[in-house]
Amino acid sequence: MQQVTVAVASGRVLALLGPNGAGKSTLLSILAGTLRPDQGQVRLGGRMLAHYRADELARHRAMLAQQTKLDFPLTVYEVVAMGCYCHPPEVRANEAEIVQQALRMADAVPFAQRPFTALSGGEQRRVQLARVLAQLLGAVSQPCYLLLDEPTAGLDPSHQLQVLQLARQLAREQGWGVIVVLHELNLAAQYADDILLLHQGAVVAHGSPCDVLTQERLAKVYQIEAEWLEHPHSKRPFIIY
Repeated sequence: MQQVTVAVASGRVLALLGPNGAGKSTLLSILAGTLRPDQGQVRLGGRMLAHYRADELARHRAMLAQQTKLDFPLTVYEVVAMGCYCHPPEVRANEAEIVQQALRMADAVPFAQRPFTALSGGEQRRVQLARVLAQLLGAVSQPCYLLLDEPTAGLDPSHQLQVLQLARQLAREQGWGVIVVLHELNLAAQYADDILLLHQGAVVAHGSPCDVLTQERLAKVYQIEAEWLEHPHSKRPFIIY
C-alpha cells in the first residue's frame, strides 16, 4: 500500500474496488487490525486499534474474510453463536435471540441445525456472514463497522443482491459503517455510497460512484473499454463492458 488515507463514516457503505492484486484485501485487513501496517496508523472512534483489548475491538468491528476454513462437525447454530463470544455475560444471556436474528438476516434459518461441513459453499458463506453479524448485533456501544471481503463470491444472484441490500440497510438503520470488497462494478455502483478505487496499492479515486467510475478510470485501471449508462431507476452508473 502506498500512502493510503481514508476515513470511513458511520451510516455509509464504502466499496473497495480494483483489479486482482490492487490491495483491496490488504487494506481491509489493515482496517480490521488483523494486519499491522509498516507505517501509519488506524484509528477507530478516535483510538488507535492497538489500544483496544481483543474482545473490546471485536464488539466494534467484525470482518468476513474471503475464506474461513472449518473442519469440526459443528452445527450452523454453533458456528453463528461463536460471534457472541466477545460479548459480556449480560449480553450472552440473550445469545439465542441474537443468533436467530443473525440467521434470519443471512437467510440461513432453514439449515440452523445442520452440520456446517455438509453445506454448499454458498450456504457456508451465508452462515459465516451470520456469525459476523452476531458479533455486532449484541454490541451496546458505537461505532460499529462491518468489513466484508468479497461477500458475494459463490452466491447466486438473488443472494448477492440480498447481501448488499442488507449492508445498506444496516448502514441506514443501525448506523454501522460498512466496508465491502467487490469485483462486480455494477453492484458497487448501485449499493455503495462511496467507492475507493485502488490500483497497484495506491488510491486512484475516492468519491461517489458517479465521480469514480468514469470511462477513463476504468480503462486505466482495468484495461477495458466500458460504456457508461444511467440506470433507469436508481439514476446511478450502469456499466457495459
